[in-house]
Amino acid sequence: MGERIVLKLSGEAFADAETNYGIDPLTVQRIADEIAKVHSEGYEIAIVVGGGNIFRGLSSAAVGMDRANADYMGMLATVINALALRDALERAGAPCRVQTAISIQQVAEPYIRLRAIRHLEKGRVVVFAGGTGNPFFTTDTTAALRAAEIGARVVLKATKVDGVYDADPVAVPGANLIEDVTYMEVIADRLKVMDTTAITMCMDNDLPIRVFNLRTPGNVIRAVRGEPVGTLVH
Repeated sequence: MGERIVLKLSGEAFADAETNYGIDPLTVQRIADEIAKVHSEGYEIAIVVGGGNIFRGLSSAAVGMDRANADYMGMLATVINALALRDALERAGAPCRVQTAISIQQVAEPYIRLRAIRHLEKGRVVVFAGGTGNPFFTTDTTAALRAAEIGARVVLKATKVDGVYDADPVAVPGANLIEDVTYMEVIADRLKVMDTTAITMCMDNDLPIRVFNLRTPGNVIRAVRGEPVGTLVH
């Protein structure tokens, strides 16, 4: 097989574009078709999924709730997304396994590092669910952790904007896209790429991060191939 990459999909990747909530089968299938196409080129693809389209531990829905309990609910939401993605990938012709950091043996394998690597070597897409298995850690940190564990070349972070900007592009229409930035610049300037824990972990393990717009058709393929799309953090 070819190069090994970790693709981070937020919960919004599974949702209807207008509501950012729930699971939209057409959206999930479009993403799965792109992943399956580039997977057929020989890339080893592991995917970390978020759960914000169903439940987010830091959301208004969790106000007043114990933080750890809310985070565990968010982890369960990622499992639902992982199962939806596996189904779509299998229909697109890409063999897939789901591994979860919290034990749900009836629906997914437990996360075992060497087994995940073996799946990748055998040409299967692996979807990591359940975050790190611990509250207080984001799925961005999970992506950085899993990428380091399995020896991935890069972390690809799919978002709803074209990359990293010098200001919020939604609030500031004239915000400029930054095509190339260092880890320390991201931390010092508080650029919204990933949380600081994830950025630091990538920096410590020399893992570049490619941030790109998931909603642009073909961007997943371009990002996996290493084409200059979005923003490169290194």
